[in-house]
This record gives sequence, C-alpha cells and structure tokens, in this order.
Amino acid sequence: MEENLVKRLEVAVARLEALSAGGSRGFSPEDGGDAAAVDPSILAFDDLISQCVNRVTTAGEKIGGRVLDVSKVIADAFAVQKELLVKIKQTQKPDNAGMMEFLKPLNEVMTKASALTEGRRPDFFHHLKTGADSLAALAWIAYTGKDCGMSMPIAHVEESWQMAEFYCNKVLVEYRNKDANHVEWAKALKELYVPGLRDYVKGHYPLGPVWSATGKIASASASAPAPAPAPAPAPLKATPPGPGAPAPPPPPPASLFSSETTLPSSSRPKEGMSAIFQEINSGKPVTSGLRKVTDDMKTKNRADRSGVVAVAEKEGRTGSPAFSKVGPPKLELQMGRKWVVENQIGRNNLVIDDCDSKQSVYIYGCKNSVLHIKGKVNNITVDKCTKMGVVFKDVVAACEIVNSSGVEVQCQGSAPTISVDNTAGCQLYLSKDALETSITTAKSSEINVLVPGSEPDGDWGEHALPQQYVHAYKDGQFVTTPVSHSGA
Repeated sequence: MEENLVKRLEVAVARLEALSAGGSRGFSPEDGGDAAAVDPSILAFDDLISQCVNRVTTAGEKIGGRVLDVSKVIADAFAVQKELLVKIKQTQKPDNAGMMEFLKPLNEVMTKASALTEGRRPDFFHHLKTGADSLAALAWIAYTGKDCGMSMPIAHVEESWQMAEFYCNKVLVEYRNKDANHVEWAKALKELYVPGLRDYVKGHYPLGPVWSATGKIASASASAPAPAPAPAPAPLKATPPGPGAPAPPPPPPASLFSSETTLPSSSRPKEGMSAIFQEINSGKPVTSGLRKVTDDMKTKNRADRSGVVAVAEKEGRTGSPAFSKVGPPKLELQMGRKWVVENQIGRNNLVIDDCDSKQSVYIYGCKNSVLHIKGKVNNITVDKCTKMGVVFKDVVAACEIVNSSGVEVQCQGSAPTISVDNTAGCQLYLSKDALETSITTAKSSEINVLVPGSEPDGDWGEHALPQQYVHAYKDGQFVTTPVSHSGA
C-alpha cells in the first residue's frame, strides 16, 4: 500500500514539473494538452494503468512467451485508450464516419490481440483468448447514447469481461496446483476489468464519453474515402488446395466499432431450399432459364456414354465425403419462442442477447464453439455437441446436457436444475447464487463441478461427481452408495 502511494506521488510530481516547464506529456498548449494531463479522469486512468495494467504485464513477464506477448498488447490497448480519452476532451462529437476514424487506433490493437489466437491452436490458448476477448471491454468508449446499439458503459465492461472470464476460469483451474504465476496473471487480469475498469467508468463516464463543445471537429480522413460496406463473403468451395499450397487464411475479425449491425434472421438472404421456394412463390417463370434437351443430348443416343459404370468412377463417387449430413449453421429465433443454435463449428463469439424468460434455447450439433446467453430464459438444452461452451445468466426451469462430450457450462446466476445424460466429459461452473442447484446425472462420466471459494479472490473448488456405484442388498432392499477413490 505504501509503495503504491509513493508511486502515485512520484507520478503527480512529474506531471507538475512537466507543466511548469511548459510541456505536458507530448500535448501542445494549443490543443488543450496541459488541461487534459491534469484532468481528474485522466489522472485516474493513469493510476489504473500504473496499478492494474502493470500488474498484468509483471505477471506476464514471469511466464514469458505468448502470455507476455498478449500482456504487452493489453498494455498497448490501455495506452491507446488513454490517448483517445485525452483527445475526446479536445474534440467535438463526430459523426459515424468520423467515429470510425477516431477509434481506428484502438480497433487495430484489438485486431492484433485476436491475431494471436488464430491459426493452429497455439500454446497457452486459454491465456490468449482471455486477453483478446477482454479487450472488448474497452469498446465502452464508443457509446454515444441509448440508440447506438450498445449497453451502457458500466454494463458493457461487465458483459465483456463475462465473455473473457469463461477462458480465465480455465486458466485458474488448470494451473491452480501447478504454477502460481499463471494464477497470479489470471487474477490480475480479472481485477484490471472488475473492479478496475468498471469502477473507473462508473466514477468518471457512467453515461459515456463527454466530448468537447468547442474543440476541433473529428472527421474521416480526407485522403481516404469513407469505408464502404463489406462485400458479402464468397461461398466456400469444397475443392482441396493443390500440393504444397498454403491453407486459406481465416476470415479477419469483425470490427468492434463497425457501423453496420447484424441483420436479424428474418432479414438475412434466403439460402438453400428457402431460396428456391421464395423464387417459386415470386410468380416468375421458373423454367425461363433452362435449356431445351434435344435428342442428341440424351444419354441413350450418345455414343460416348454407356450404361456400365466403371470401377474407378464408382469408387470415386462412394469415396467422396457426404457433406449433406451436416446442415447449414443456424442461430435464429423460431416462432418467437425457441432459439435454435445448430451446426456452429469453430465459433467462439456466439451471442443471444434479446431473449426473455418465456423462451427456450436449443443447441444442437455444435463443435468447438462458445455461446453466451445474456438474458434469463426458460430452458437450455445442449444436444449432440462436442467441445461446446455455454455461458448463461439465469434459467427458469432447467439446463440439460444430453448426448454430448467435452461440454463446459457456466451459470453466472441461478438454475433450479441441471441434468447431464449420456455425456462424457462435462465441466459445470456454478456461481454463488447457483450453489443450491439440483444436479441430475445418468449414463455419464467425467463430470466435474466447480464452485467459487469462500473468499472473493479464493481459488475455485473442484468436485468430481461419482460415476460408479455399489449396490448392496440389505434388509429386503438394495442400498446404493457411490464409490469413493482414495486420493480423489
């Protein structure tokens, strides 16, 4: 505590000396840099960096490697946000194009963090995902009002950290008995956002950034035209790359500050059979684009074709993968009552945020994905999923996991019942409000339940639910007891 006070005093003295010398941390007097440097909100952000961000980078230095890399990117992102906070005090509120240009430096740092997690699964993947996902909290600075499509700044910081906390908990569980440095890093990162950044925003910008009424005007760069809407992605082709050809790069991460909003499922272009039926119902002559088949085009009249299927041709047909077995990915609300999430593969940013307690969520056939349900729903079902993560707030009836493997479910609020049926490998993270949840298991193995420690910063407690039982006939009936393993 005393060391922190000494550091803060040293920083304050350095600022006063810089002001007396006529300069202020690189900002000229004409643009208001001196005033911004001694503004209470800027000083408080400096304290947040010196106390919380530096703790993350210090812990990252003890681990090194990719963890240190992502720690440095986090420090860069907070440094960029400080620069933007200073500029906000000198700039009038921009239009949408000007806002995109103004926030471009922050978006570039976030893209850099996301790039660390792409490609083949890297070492310390959970650390990298925690760091990259946590930076979404810095987007609170883009809040411009109730109609901007974002949550209020305080809520945005909390919700963004909840997404990152899913991976942060994995780090804590994996290293709690192996390496204290990793645990220290994960805890430092959490405290950076909650309570660190959250309390900062609550104390200085609860309603969003306060732009200058008389400052300069922020606008899009005059040398470059306003960004055009992104073209629709080209359809994927099943043709494999040639020998030695590099695999196609993954799609670039979506900008957190994009002015375009995601279309609701009802407004998206029709695909597959839906597009065909829409064309038929449009009244257009559906045969107008077809060519007439003449006699010489018929197979029976062609000398180059016979009725015998060659062995090579037959093997080529049967050897091809059956792509039709997996349907198209879905994330849509059906009949206003049921959210359907199907066939999502490798998607770690699935979100359902417009839901209510009368709706249910059905998750089917998903793999290597994470879904965040931000509101209260009636029921959640996870069916035939592999390595699927689900984060939800509250559920009225039950959360069910069936016919799955490697599923991780985090309850941040309350759930009366959680049932696990015919599932191998299931991690349940319960909040303090969910400790009275009734957990039912059947035909399942490797089920672990993690509960928060008694202290706010305490380690999570892990409890393995028994999967073997002893049945003994006593006093005219069978008595069943779980098998206890020594050292478990």
